[in-house]
Amino acid sequence: MPDSNEDYVIRSAGVGDAQVIARQRASMFRDMGSVSPEESELLRKASEPWFSDLLTDGDYLAWLVEHGGAVVAGGGIFVQKAGPAPGRYRTGRLGHIANVYTEPAHRRRGLARRLMETMLNWCASNGIDHVTLGASDEGKPLYESLGFKPTSNMTLTLSGS
Repeated sequence: MPDSNEDYVIRSAGVGDAQVIARQRASMFRDMGSVSPEESELLRKASEPWFSDLLTDGDYLAWLVEHGGAVVAGGGIFVQKAGPAPGRYRTGRLGHIANVYTEPAHRRRGLARRLMETMLNWCASNGIDHVTLGASDEGKPLYESLGFKPTSNMTLTLSGS
């Protein structure tokens, strides 16, 4: 019998979770086909101290899902200062949701939805009214069901990056 949703517990992440967050980020990009297994390991190693610093400074907030004492899913929010923009004529903060990942054995159980709802509730309770994210093809239906709209963002990687 599959585990019930009650068997999964969401908790806030702390600085001591930087390693697991880095592992999930690298696994996410590997599973999407964006990096090879070798590049995934390089990404994991480079991401760990970065997440430690971000979590320490409060520039990244994360939530992890535990099952049987092991972390099986997670996601986080990069919190950024924001200036006035069309339709939002104030200064404040905006959130960029990233690194939403569920271990393969725990997918299709609503964990990503629970994480997203937790993060969006946090944003609403903390004065963040503008939230962005980058969506994989697999994630788009979930994000659209939560009210996210596709945008036409573009990207450029400069040499040496």
